[in-house]
Amino acid sequence: MRTLIEHFQVLRFTLRQLLLTPNASLLNITIIGIALSLPVGGYVLLKSVQTLGAQIAGTPQISVFLSAGTGTGDIERIGERLKQHTVVKRIEFVPRATALKKLQQSTGLSDIIGGLSQNPLPDAFIVYPADGNVATLEKLRDELKTWQRVEHVQLDSAWVHKLEALLDFGRMAVAILAALLSFALVAITFNTIRLQILTRREEIEVAKLIGATDAFIRRPFLYFGLTQGLLGGAAAWLLISASLLLLNHTLTELAQLYASDFSLQGLSVADSLSLLGFSAYLGWLGAWFSVSQHLWQIEPR
Repeated sequence: MRTLIEHFQVLRFTLRQLLLTPNASLLNITIIGIALSLPVGGYVLLKSVQTLGAQIAGTPQISVFLSAGTGTGDIERIGERLKQHTVVKRIEFVPRATALKKLQQSTGLSDIIGGLSQNPLPDAFIVYPADGNVATLEKLRDELKTWQRVEHVQLDSAWVHKLEALLDFGRMAVAILAALLSFALVAITFNTIRLQILTRREEIEVAKLIGATDAFIRRPFLYFGLTQGLLGGAAAWLLISASLLLLNHTLTELAQLYASDFSLQGLSVADSLSLLGFSAYLGWLGAWFSVSQHLWQIEPR
């Protein structure tokens, strides 16, 4: 209980320190918020692009063409096996007669096709996978090729490869940007705590003279860095939310012109908590580095 009270007192002291220098504190928090909002904003855009790509193209389909002369029993067996597959969401059977009729209607060559002595098209299953992941789709395609009475399996995944490549590039760019800005935020907190240590040098010397431990002296600075980082994360969340609100207002009018209801997705609860936790950790880390480097240099004279 005593330890909890001590931590609460240190937190209250930290908040008072922030309020004593409102301009400098607000500037640091704003800088942290803007810096964090850049990679997080990129992450939000990537999520929205991924959703839009799925809406435009839909889940890729796998066409399973059966061998000529496949009997009704084999067709039913293959259909049941497809339904029970773990990565198959649903299937659609296309008889060869239906496929020929659709071909006549879509090509306009009904006279030529009608003159054929026999139907050249095979029976087929259209498979709708539950997962649109490229690796999963290709693994399913390769597996279906090995089934008996399956002549050919076709997966149109070119657009999936392009979208995945684009998203991978975007993720890498966001990760690099996040790493660079995280280092910058740690440096900002490091310098802020260094200035505080220099300003309170005499106070620290007196505290060491009366027997205060390094852990006791270090605690307020760590709380300051953590609190500043947390407030910076909150500022980033507000900036992103406000930006999305403004962008979605304009985007709604544009989407309506294309008969779409697309909008940019906001941060989920898990994403928001991760942002706040990560920003607090960066603040704490910068304070820890600064205290570790400068506190031992101060000794009572």
